[in-house]
Amino acid sequence: MIVKVLLLTIIILVIAFIGFAISILIKKNGRFPELHIGRNEELKKRGINCATSQHKIEQEKAKNAKLHKNLSLLDKEMESL
Repeated sequence: MIVKVLLLTIIILVIAFIGFAISILIKKNGRFPELHIGRNEELKKRGINCATSQHKIEQEKAKNAKLHKNLSLLDKEMESL
């Protein structure tokens, strides 16, 4: 009984791997679509970023805001010109 289940499992896995190989060969450029949010062009077009990228952007904004707060009134006036 255990041998039959093991053999059936191995056969199913082999079929699955063959299916993946065939789908890679059939797809354009032999690649699957990019699933990582940061490198996916469709998500970039919609303005969707990954959490890491969004965090970096927000940290930079906070850093710039903090630097802006430390400027004196004269510095702010000079910057606006």
